[in-house]
Amino acid sequence: MMTQAQLRMLIERSFSPRACECTVSGEHSLTVKLYHPVSGQVDLVVSGLNMTTLQSEDAVNALIEELRYELESNSLHRPDPVM
Repeated sequence: MMTQAQLRMLIERSFSPRACECTVSGEHSLTVKLYHPVSGQVDLVVSGLNMTTLQSEDAVNALIEELRYELESNSLHRPDPVM
């Protein structure tokens, strides 16, 4: 089983140089916010992720890939993506 601290560390480190903030609401709901560290411009916010499904490294890596896909999809519509 993965602790909340391990989960947050894996997710937050995966999106450098963007800033990533993971917050837990209640016992089982995770929100991930990706934003530019200098300007604060928010690139992606995903709420309501069920933490009980994120207990293995494989599950967390699958989530990270999904978030990267969403981030890339959102960035396609921007004239100057933040990187």
